[in-house]
Amino acid sequence: MNGGTAWTLYETRLRRVSAYIHEHLDDELDMEKLAEIACMSSYHWHRIYRAIYGETAAATVKRLRLHRAAGDLVNTRLSVSDIAKRSGYPNLQSFNRIFGSVYGMPPARYRNEGSHTIFEPSTQGRITVLFDVTLRTISPMSLVGVAHRGSYMQIGQAFETLFGTIFARGLAGPDMRMIGIYLDDPDVVDADKLRSYACVTAGEAVAADAPLERRSLEGGEYAVLRHKGPYANMHKAYQWLYAQWLPASGRQLRDTVMFEEYINNPRDVPPTELLTDIYMPLK
Repeated sequence: MNGGTAWTLYETRLRRVSAYIHEHLDDELDMEKLAEIACMSSYHWHRIYRAIYGETAAATVKRLRLHRAAGDLVNTRLSVSDIAKRSGYPNLQSFNRIFGSVYGMPPARYRNEGSHTIFEPSTQGRITVLFDVTLRTISPMSLVGVAHRGSYMQIGQAFETLFGTIFARGLAGPDMRMIGIYLDDPDVVDADKLRSYACVTAGEAVAADAPLERRSLEGGEYAVLRHKGPYANMHKAYQWLYAQWLPASGRQLRDTVMFEEYINNPRDVPPTELLTDIYMPLK
């Protein structure tokens, strides 16, 4: 078996395991099953997974379940106990404790006081907090990415496919920036029809063989909002940019896509410390 074939096989196995984890978040994690899907011994597989993704498969599942729970708290009226059950916690106490240790406050308080609430209008109907919005002129960006269709909250699966692929193909570089492109408005398009791309910056020399696709972003002037906090809260920041910042700025939107740049990694920092730059294109 030559090196190229070996890497292709490796990459396919990574993708299968990642897909299985995302599709079975509600099930109890079966480590032997993951090793079976990877067609490797359990002994080796879990070491490989950790080496590539920087966390154990169990840590991935815990992080994804809590991320989904945070989204449910912000965007749905499901009870905290229902969200706890859905997240695989046998009782409310353990869910409260684990969620609080990661998100800095228990779930019921997070629903009412989490960082998403600073983007809510005050009783006077206006948002009174000032946010860190800067104007930046950027050069066009060349990217490679993996397409995602469905809820934006689940784009993490496309990012895992992306990183598994570029790692397996030896394409990863220290200067690659992590970019998310979101083509549809989640307020008007059904969640299962939303289109997005998980991308990294990459020059034309980087081959974009499937599942990678080549994408590009226009240069020009952008308003950039630095968002600090869980990804589950980002939707509110977009609403604030459109409803409050844009009219007050007197600027007009340019007809090209908004995008996000992820400054740090959810595997390395707690959700409350995540930094995301949201780019809004201006004329």
